[in-house]
Amino acid sequence: RGEGVVAGVARELMRRSIAAENAGVPRWLQVVDPGIGFAKDVDGNLSLLKGADALRRNCDNLPFLFGPSRKGFIGKVAGEPDPEERDYGTVAACLACLQNDGEHTEEACSLLRVHNVKAVKQAVLVHEAIQNAK
Repeated sequence: RGEGVVAGVARELMRRSIAAENAGVPRWLQVVDPGIGFAKDVDGNLSLLKGADALRRNCDNLPFLFGPSRKGFIGKVAGEPDPEERDYGTVAACLACLQNDGEHTEEACSLLRVHNVKAVKQAVLVHEAIQNAK
């Protein structure tokens, strides 16, 4: 069956990061995007979100941008054909890519690209409060 989507995306992102560095873009200026919703099926997108922490670690902890906002895979999972009605699914996807494996303190995702900033901001604030609770 070959390598899984997380390993394949990590390999390609590292290949592109090295190419960028060789072209004069230092690593400290790089932010990588696994391309949620692009050239992947529903299972591939879900695997990337679930494996966000492993993906980041396999990419030498480069900063990650995830942009799951209102994507088609959310519509397929939730049965919602209208992208503007996918904000609740977007919140869930955003929170999933903030998870880490519990062994690391850094979140898997550095940046989120979303349409409904207020909803995601509120969810992330509550998520962080829960994570930081004593």
